[in-house]
Amino acid sequence: MARIAGIDLPKSKVGEIGLTNIFGIGRSLARRILKEAGVPKEKKVSEWSDDDAAKIRTIINDRFRV
Repeated sequence: MARIAGIDLPKSKVGEIGLTNIFGIGRSLARRILKEAGVPKEKKVSEWSDDDAAKIRTIINDRFRV
């Protein structure tokens, strides 16, 4: 399970929808974050590698206030 910004993301959802569980992140921002991290938006959270989650976590922590 990926934990980003203190939130456990649901494993069964695609990344674009899973990131919206973090307060302050909507679908358009989630798409932008995934694109910048190089992770396909259709990829489920359970399929993310540790590197994928780390890239996403870094982008969110460095650039956004959530």
